[in-house]
Amino acid sequence: MLFEVWAPNAGRVALHFVSPHGRAEDGPAGAGARTDGRTADGALTTGHAVATGYVPLGAEPTEHVPMERDPGRAGWWRADVPARHGDRYGFRLDDGPLLPDPRSARQPAGPDGPSAVVEHARFAWRHAWRGRPLPGAVLYELHTGTFTRAGTFDAAVERLPHLAGLGVTHLALMPVCPFPGTHGWGYDGVAPWAVHEPYGGPDGLKRLVDAAHGHGLGVVLDVVHNHLGPSGNHLPAFGPYFTETHHTPWGAAVNLDAPGSDEVRAYFIGSALAWLRDYRIDGLRLDAVHALHDTRARHFLADLSSAVDALATHLRRPLFLIAESDLNDPRILAPRSGGGHGLHAQWNDDFHHSLHTALTGESQGYYADFARAPLAALAKTLTGGFFHDGTYSSFRGRRHGSPLDRHATDAHRLLAYAQTHDQIGNRALGDRRAAGLSPGLVACGAALVLCAPFTPMLFMGEEWATRTPWQFFTDHTDPELAEAVRRGRRREFAEHGWRESEIPDPQDPATRDRSCLDWSEPERAPHAALLAWYRTLLAVRAARPELTDPDMTRTEVTYDEEARWLSLRRGRVRVVVHLAGAGAAEVPGGRGRARVLAAWPDAPDVSGASGGTGSAAPRNGVAAGPDGVLRLPPESAAVVLEEG
Repeated sequence: MLFEVWAPNAGRVALHFVSPHGRAEDGPAGAGARTDGRTADGALTTGHAVATGYVPLGAEPTEHVPMERDPGRAGWWRADVPARHGDRYGFRLDDGPLLPDPRSARQPAGPDGPSAVVEHARFAWRHAWRGRPLPGAVLYELHTGTFTRAGTFDAAVERLPHLAGLGVTHLALMPVCPFPGTHGWGYDGVAPWAVHEPYGGPDGLKRLVDAAHGHGLGVVLDVVHNHLGPSGNHLPAFGPYFTETHHTPWGAAVNLDAPGSDEVRAYFIGSALAWLRDYRIDGLRLDAVHALHDTRARHFLADLSSAVDALATHLRRPLFLIAESDLNDPRILAPRSGGGHGLHAQWNDDFHHSLHTALTGESQGYYADFARAPLAALAKTLTGGFFHDGTYSSFRGRRHGSPLDRHATDAHRLLAYAQTHDQIGNRALGDRRAAGLSPGLVACGAALVLCAPFTPMLFMGEEWATRTPWQFFTDHTDPELAEAVRRGRRREFAEHGWRESEIPDPQDPATRDRSCLDWSEPERAPHAALLAWYRTLLAVRAARPELTDPDMTRTEVTYDEEARWLSLRRGRVRVVVHLAGAGAAEVPGGRGRARVLAAWPDAPDVSGASGGTGSAAPRNGVAAGPDGVLRLPPESAAVVLEEG
């Protein structure tokens, strides 16, 4: 098996195998398994291990193999030695400490332990999969460690029938790379090619992906290329993976444009391709791409999107990249041929902020610009994509963003959501929107998310308006780091008037436990009714082609800021929400007789969604009159099909 490592500043490199009794068989090889250390398509498989009987790095190795310089690649070292699946190993540079493989696929004892060999081709996939593209998708963001109380991939598999029955199309997994400790959000990962062992390791992730595919669900994985965690990061020992040329909120930036950056870029691109190829992931969500500082003529993101598109062609299934970006920069989505980065979609926080202010009335921080006229802000994002498209941002103290070309940008390339891990977990108490809103306002928000022109995304438990919080939690094994995080969290919110005693301790295991979903809630009121509403809306979305029309120019919005109603028209389908807490709303603008497909506070059977028995009669106060006027009670929503 060929072992390789990039260590351009080392004078000597040695490969060490650790603990011969740790060699373990993980069961019979799957169909098509190879014994030469490569996957079926020729990808190297160095990096993977087994937890039984491990010896930590630094223990006396059982085998020492000097590595040779690769004559064809400057800075690279190689050794071709017999090895097998499960063998644990590490590298020693210039007689220094034993270090894990930067490209390790498994860290059975955590980021500071030995790496282990993974032969990806051993895994026996049960379901053939041709992929599921982004157009028409509905994403469901989930955190493996709190989606279930057990917090594992296998436990998540047991809940897949719920997601398939709900009507979503893709799981959107938060990061799964290893980090110190057991519980955390995942954004402190330090081994970008590996899978967190407490979740189930590489095979556990493959079982989840395979099971999801068996239910017809695609899988999107959140990956972090802009920084590594503060503990357990061994990359600087190997080479210039970071640079002081740029700085980020996490310190020195990932080196994308300084000397040595060719290999660093290849490292992160290789990691991305490995998730898509070896784990059959369908798409990647790229964390905070605005923190990827790159002054080179061709941006890292353009190189990454080019490589992903090429892999999609090779694998003959759709693959896609979704950026998290607060830049409101059309170049993120613009084609590479036109000087853009060529990504396939991006999160749209402007939609979230305008919807949030419309529902809650909050106006602090970055909500201030949206809260001045929230329905106007919501109308602008629904029809134009960005709210800040060159407008002044009071939060930033400057103009921000640039307009999207509505004629050239398909609507599905923007993601719309009412809640995300960030927008909940970065609140002081991690409180869900349902904790402070009536069921009616929650239902209105759902109607706008699921019937918007964009790709909808839900955050786990949102579909039944869970009351469980989702709080910021960590499990740092370094006591000084743990205390620094605890103090920093309390100091941050003290500046906004919170008492220290009110802020949950991130290191307290109870903080994570409180954040786990309560799967008994959907059986109780009001959660059961809201779950039925989400299912209804998703069924209507799937049945009506107008709701997945990619043409942003065919979306029309009218609203009354004072009366607190908004009407969204997409072809013959009209979505109307009334957010006021008292009084009825009469919403004009109809084009003839309308049939109610779905209404809150009465989520009906969805037989009318596909042309069945949808009614024009009043339903709990929601009525579509022959004059085209919709009449809605307070805090209500309706989806109607206009027939005239």
